[in-house]
Amino acid sequence: MANIVDPYIIAVVDDNGTQIELIEFFECTGGAMWSKLHYAKSPLVRSVRNIGQTMRYIVIPGETDLALEGSRFPAGISAVSVQGDEVLVSYVGLGGGGVGASACRSYAEGVIRCINDPSGGGKRAGSTVWLPRRKRVLIGVDDTDTPETGATWTLVHNIAKTVEDSASRYISHTIVQLFPVKYRTKNCVSLVVEFASTEPERLAERFHDLLDRYTLSDATGMAVYTGFDPSALLPFAWSVKSGEITRDMLAGLEDSNLTIMKDGRGIIGAVAAIPFYTRYEDALLLCGDKNPG
Repeated sequence: MANIVDPYIIAVVDDNGTQIELIEFFECTGGAMWSKLHYAKSPLVRSVRNIGQTMRYIVIPGETDLALEGSRFPAGISAVSVQGDEVLVSYVGLGGGGVGASACRSYAEGVIRCINDPSGGGKRAGSTVWLPRRKRVLIGVDDTDTPETGATWTLVHNIAKTVEDSASRYISHTIVQLFPVKYRTKNCVSLVVEFASTEPERLAERFHDLLDRYTLSDATGMAVYTGFDPSALLPFAWSVKSGEITRDMLAGLEDSNLTIMKDGRGIIGAVAAIPFYTRYEDALLLCGDKNPG
């Protein structure tokens, strides 16, 4: 997981600026769960889910006057907009919800600048924060070990931690169970790591260089998906989880967001891992010869 300990806010934006994923890293579990319940009531929030130490809000651009009410609807997201290379988000709340909406989010890491209200007691208070506009970068890897040494999941995690910087935040790691083909090392899993980046190409090159240096296999595959939603790759990915396939199926994929950076035998598993990022139950499912859909 990421080297982020303090509260941190990240904004991942699609190419058209019509969907934004706000990713809030939190220290206080109670506060994060409280926000999940109440922020979901804003008409700008399409969905919210908890992944590890993050709360993830899918939001759309817009502005709304929230009719806040103590206990029932005490806080929410009132405005979202994409402004060039920045994303503006406004929060508002009552009482303790106002402290979270104002002070807590204004002074979180990742915020470029902010304006906020005095908060505390029973006050209505809020803030507007500006965040860097980032892209989602998913890096799939397979086949870095040998029967004698190595483990792909640890190598990928260590590389991800090494390349992380302020431009490219490492935010998730997912192990994906594949169909156990006869030439597997042992468990037959591949990996996908997720970044939120303002420099996707530089990130991919740095990751590739370290993978080249430290892989123990001559069959390593590495694929990079730069885009908001890789779900178009799911039919292919389920096929790889459900049975042994040929490279012809991989060659038939057409997705301008997908780049093959290491084309060893492991590239099939590397690509298959990508759409399962943060879908842990599906990712770990051992399918046998049956596709669950």
